[in-house]
Amino acid sequence: MKYLSLGLRIVLTLVFVAAGGAKLVGAGMMVESFDAIGFGQGFRYLTGVIEVGGAALLWLPNKQVIGAALLGATMVGAVLTHWFIIGPSAVPAIVLGLLCAAVLYIYRAQIPALLGRSS
Repeated sequence: MKYLSLGLRIVLTLVFVAAGGAKLVGAGMMVESFDAIGFGQGFRYLTGVIEVGGAALLWLPNKQVIGAALLGATMVGAVLTHWFIIGPSAVPAIVLGLLCAAVLYIYRAQIPALLGRSS
């Protein structure tokens, strides 16, 4: 399970740092996508910060669940955005969301402590 977790976190980190970084530096495709969404460019910056920050949390001790949940929630939003606003395919967001769910499952033992409950 150790190597599966490591592999998943590496893949997620590479993808989300690249995507979040592209949002933060204002890559043309990202600017156009967020224009199409209609929430303004501030939402692009917020999404970029969440993606880069969530990727960082995957590597901090006892914070992997927070990072995976944050990134997974972002992918739920991405899927809904693709389905209802911008199209064409939500498959990459679905796959990334499932990878986030796998990390969340692997680190599920962290959840009671985060909720202030003893395990």
